Amino acid sequence: MNTTTDLEPIVYVVDDDASIRASLEDLLASIGLNARLFASTVEFMAAEREDTPGCLILDVRMPGMNGLDFLDSMAGAGIQLPVIFITAHGDIPMSVRAMKAGALEFLTKPFREQDLLDAIHQGLDRDRTRRETASAHSALLKRYASLTDGERQVMDLVVTGLLNKQIAARLDVSEVTVKVRRGALMRKMNADSLAELVKISERLK
Repeated sequence: MNTTTDLEPIVYVVDDDASIRASLEDLLASIGLNARLFASTVEFMAAEREDTPGCLILDVRMPGMNGLDFLDSMAGAGIQLPVIFITAHGDIPMSVRAMKAGALEFLTKPFREQDLLDAIHQGLDRDRTRRETASAHSALLKRYASLTDGERQVMDLVVTGLLNKQIAARLDVSEVTVKVRRGALMRKMNADSLAELVKISERLK
């Protein structure tokens, strides 16, 4: 089974200048990275994106929606790719707005190729980490969903530090029942200790 670390990453390029798109494609190919090219944000949104680590190189000034406005709309569209801005017309307020909105880098043309490559590698690493975190959290939610209602009740009380006897009294069940449920939930949640179960409970919140 593929993991986040061995999936082939993709760098998406959105720029209305065909010569810039072509040169970036060549640059990325020279270091073995796949590129997908788009002339506008509309074209990018209409395309299907692979379920693989990636980052987005985005021009600021384009026909239709500009890059900065598009960055603002990405979260609502469920796009979490790290964004690297490139522009021939950058200024300080523009770069400040981009960075405050969560852009990874803001490069003014002509930029050093190495600066762009460094930003791309940083963006791909960041997206891999995000995907791994999301995958781990999804697995945790699945484990929690496998608990019975009774096991969840016991878990909620165990992590507050109550003893089995106290939990039994609180739930109006026998202490043996609490022990059985506690053992089952510890196995299902892959928790080897109370401290680990507490950490898991915090991550579920």
